[in-house]
Amino acid sequence: MVVFATSVFLLLAFIYWRTAGFMTAQTDETIEAEIAGLAEQYRGRGVNGLITIIRERVARDPNAKSIYLLTTDDFLKLAGNIETWPEGSRSESGWINFTLNESVGWTGPERLARARIFEVQGGLRLLVGRDVDELTNLKRVIETAINWGMGITLALALLGGFLMSRSTTRRIEVINNTSRRIMNGHLSLRIPTRGTDDDFDQLAENLNQMLDRIVYLMEGIRHVSDSIAHDLRTPLTRLRNQLENTLMSVDNDEAREQAGRAVAEADQLLATFNALLRIARLETRGNTADMKPVPLDELVTDACELYEALAEDKDQSFEQGLESGVMIEGDRDLLFQMVSNLIDNAIKYTPEHGVIGVSVRREGADAVFEVRDSGIGIPDAEKDQVFQRFYRVGKSRSLPGNGLGLSLVSAVAEIHQGRIVLSDTHPGEESPGLTVAVKIPAYTEARKRIRAAQAEQPTDSAAGETRTAS
Repeated sequence: MVVFATSVFLLLAFIYWRTAGFMTAQTDETIEAEIAGLAEQYRGRGVNGLITIIRERVARDPNAKSIYLLTTDDFLKLAGNIETWPEGSRSESGWINFTLNESVGWTGPERLARARIFEVQGGLRLLVGRDVDELTNLKRVIETAINWGMGITLALALLGGFLMSRSTTRRIEVINNTSRRIMNGHLSLRIPTRGTDDDFDQLAENLNQMLDRIVYLMEGIRHVSDSIAHDLRTPLTRLRNQLENTLMSVDNDEAREQAGRAVAEADQLLATFNALLRIARLETRGNTADMKPVPLDELVTDACELYEALAEDKDQSFEQGLESGVMIEGDRDLLFQMVSNLIDNAIKYTPEHGVIGVSVRREGADAVFEVRDSGIGIPDAEKDQVFQRFYRVGKSRSLPGNGLGLSLVSAVAEIHQGRIVLSDTHPGEESPGLTVAVKIPAYTEARKRIRAAQAEQPTDSAAGETRTAS
């Protein structure tokens, strides 16, 4: 808008400068022509001839468009249509702008004039000018038109800028909304195009091609890892069973110890492959889980009871703060697995005689499940990486595990439109601990009524769709 308005302003200023300058130059040329004529008469006929020609010109010009005044050296009037010398700003070349009024002996209405003053041989003074009142009025009309034109231009520029910005913002918002939905897990979505082949359509097509390529590569990697996990689980199971049979059949203590270690390693490998397959199923399953209202406090209570014996082995205790009546909509089995994984991690990393904090509360529209431990914690630089498969913090590599627990938690949270927030339990300490807060949209009474209304709507068999009333 600023560039457009500035361009129009410069154009109108140039037009005004050329127009007003041309009219002023034309007036000056007319005055110069009259001066040249009077000078020729003076050279040919002398002072008397100059007085005579001035009087003739005044007589032929009843409207007094031309201004004349011839005086002696002591300003005594000899001829002309004004009586005295005007007062006004005089340039070095003799040009003067003044007002025709009573002060110069003007009997008509007050008007503007422009003239040139010079001395004639013999001590005479001559003023020759023109009435420029109409020219001045015309300049004012042009200035008014330019001002109105600038105002209209600014209004149109503002309107055009607003419409263009709104159109551009609308196109960008479509890209942003689609991108956010894709980031939330809807990888099949693509950015819509208008078919105009403009810059936004080209950008959308490039992004869609990039998404297709990313999804293709992700599916390839996922297929390879899932196939490996699935294909190796069966022979590992057979190997584990054979080792267990060997363990039961040998009498040598050393052989039994070695077979027992081999069985434990096989169990660890099977647990890793099972976790990989569970994560793959969850990511493929998406949002099609069996969603039902689940009381989060009861779910956490059951998980704490399940792990209470494991915590007692390390002389640990639970510090519970469970707010009752906090409901979420989800798959109970998946949610129980998520809660169990987080409690199991807290027990694993909390030292003996430690306290594990478990809480359930409502924060605005979210239901929050939080687990706090006093273990080694996770450095801030690695908090975003621990949800990757097989990623383990350097300090925790000496402890048993496969680096898939938080990956599974992340997959379950994503299915339930939740988010995970990691923070230090005791910031600044040598062992800051870790606080994991899982925030999932709460199941409200309004949500219950919407679900009930949807369930009561009839199914249109012709269209194959379920019509719901809001």
